[in-house]
Amino acid sequence: MRKLKLQVQMTVDGYIAGPNGEMDWTSRDWDNDLKSYVAKITEPVDCIVLGRKLAQGFIPYWAANPEQEGADKFNNTSRVVFTKTLDQPEWDNAILAKGDLVDEMTKLKNQEGEDIIAYGGVTFVSALIQQGLIDEFHLFINPVVIGNGMGIFKELDHNQNLTLVKSTPFACGIVVLHYEPKRD
Repeated sequence: MRKLKLQVQMTVDGYIAGPNGEMDWTSRDWDNDLKSYVAKITEPVDCIVLGRKLAQGFIPYWAANPEQEGADKFNNTSRVVFTKTLDQPEWDNAILAKGDLVDEMTKLKNQEGEDIIAYGGVTFVSALIQQGLIDEFHLFINPVVIGNGMGIFKELDHNQNLTLVKSTPFACGIVVLHYEPKRD
């Protein structure tokens, strides 16, 4: 079975965006070690899953910036956009998943292939976490506290115990926490 990884930028106080979706607090001063970390977790990925809202910014951004480090991976890896509102994909190399989240993700995880990585906004990522679909959490904790915002763990209706696999600090102040769910 393929693994579903989550890679997400967060504040120290647990938000992935400000109250209105602001991301101006993210550290952009990534050193080569942090870039290598991202390359290492994305190298075995052959599928990117996204919620529709993030896809509408994420996919066009990478298409318009092919010179950026990592752009080849993001532009050339197949993408599955989870949506209830779109009828046709708006982007090349993307398909739509319109069914039940658990069913659609289970089908993807059971297909032949390498790892899957999730990027998404609060609604999509929260639903993946709520349903216990994430196999690896890569939480990029930025050295900032914003006091209020959008969190991905607010919708949980039960505890999810995690095991810390590795904690990695980087020169820019970001600490990446790599967790895996404790499986009974």
